[in-house]
Amino acid sequence: MARPKSVSGINVSTFEWIIVLLLGAVALSALARRIKVPYPTFLAIGGALIAFVPNSPSWTLEPDLALALFVAPVLMDAAFDTSLRDLRNNWVPVSTLVVAAVGLTTVGVAFVAHRLMPDMPWAAAIALGAIVAPPDAAAAVAILSQVKLPYRMVKVLEGESLLNDASALLIYRIAVGAVVMEHLKWSEVAPTIALGLVGSVLAGLLAGRIIPLFLERVKEAPSAIIVQFATTFMVWIAAEHLGLSGILTIVVYAITVARTAGARMPARLRVPSYAVWETMVFVLNVLAFMLIGMQMRPIWTRLDAEVRWEYCVAAAWILLTVVLVRLAWITFYRATLRVLIAHGLYHPKDPKQVASPKGGLIISWCGMRGLVTLATAFALPENFPYRDFIVFIAFAVVLGSLVIQGLTLRPLILAFGLKDDDPVGIEVARARAVAYRAALDAIEDDPSEEAEILRLEYRAILMQADDDPHGGIASGELPADPLRRRAIEAARKSILGLRDTEVIGDDAFHRIEEELDRAELSADG
Repeated sequence: MARPKSVSGINVSTFEWIIVLLLGAVALSALARRIKVPYPTFLAIGGALIAFVPNSPSWTLEPDLALALFVAPVLMDAAFDTSLRDLRNNWVPVSTLVVAAVGLTTVGVAFVAHRLMPDMPWAAAIALGAIVAPPDAAAAVAILSQVKLPYRMVKVLEGESLLNDASALLIYRIAVGAVVMEHLKWSEVAPTIALGLVGSVLAGLLAGRIIPLFLERVKEAPSAIIVQFATTFMVWIAAEHLGLSGILTIVVYAITVARTAGARMPARLRVPSYAVWETMVFVLNVLAFMLIGMQMRPIWTRLDAEVRWEYCVAAAWILLTVVLVRLAWITFYRATLRVLIAHGLYHPKDPKQVASPKGGLIISWCGMRGLVTLATAFALPENFPYRDFIVFIAFAVVLGSLVIQGLTLRPLILAFGLKDDDPVGIEVARARAVAYRAALDAIEDDPSEEAEILRLEYRAILMQADDDPHGGIASGELPADPLRRRAIEAARKSILGLRDTEVIGDDAFHRIEEELDRAELSADG
């Protein structure tokens, strides 16, 4: 068989495999959308199949690069759209899921793993628990975007997915450090952890204030997007070198940047930037599932039949533990909250804060694992005890949860008949009315014929907004002239004010912002 040709030092067969894998991932995601299941489910199946494809590639990646490459941009993208108002309103359920659910899952998995593998060091078992503990809401959100769930439930899941990685990775780092250093005392690491958490928040805030001052100087879209990615990796790497939490630093940095991006970034940069980030998150998911699938083949071939069966049984037990611990915690949380409310010890602002039994089950069933679990497993040092076992279990838990829960979540939601009262749509309608009234005010004194035409179009939009209080309409094409740009600028300032005063949330803000961006781009055209 002829050796693959090399072009400029690049293996052609490797290049061909990259094309095949990317096109295959696109086809799988299209199929997932068609049958309305989360696309990570099919990516997980595809990654598993790669392990058994003859002559498939066997690419490797430095373990130290895994978290920075896969987790940093994905977290940046998720945190950028996070609403501080919604996080604050749901801090009780989010914080309990982030701390208690992750902690209990880690302990439960570590206990089961140690019982199944008695020779496995406790630190390695805890590392495994931390790896599989954080759910990845990307798959759940893919389902929730197809079926309207109560808005509060969606915000709880999104808030959990954003912050649970930080708590799980903290436990993971301590466990890995305990293995590497052979012993760690809590009294020695506790002050370092506390300082690291505080330092991460401060570093994220500082970076979020300083870096945008340089970003806004880059005016061309390709250069601006490259700088955005580069600074994201720089923030993560700097945090890790300083002994801080890269995840927490990135989350705080992204939220801080997002608060001013609406005013700092012009539409001609924002629109392509959002599209590129969405594409890169998809590509990173593809690469993570493919790379972990490639790691599975040598692991599987090194095992004899008896050990393979032992690993598969262990994976089934740990997957069951992951599902049951989350279900048990959410059931306990709901029951405890109801008791506290009944005895007058807790007074929630919103009665819907306590999920119904059906809502609690849906939140429990949204505990699918994904990209972060794969990246942390991949990031284990090569000589880490029971590394093959941990990587195998991590991939099995991701695959099992995405297939079992991912394929059944939508039918379960439809069977329960949970409804959404569309608070975002109501806020969009309110914000649209304020925005276009501000646009009208900005050109009210202009006597020109063009201004009169523009006023007529804006008034038509306001009349439609009054007829549809759920924000279903969108603005049409408007004349491309300086008057329009002045009006759009006034409208943009008005919705920034509504977001800053928390009259509307970030979801409603971004929908109106997208409308205004389209109008601004057509005005510049």
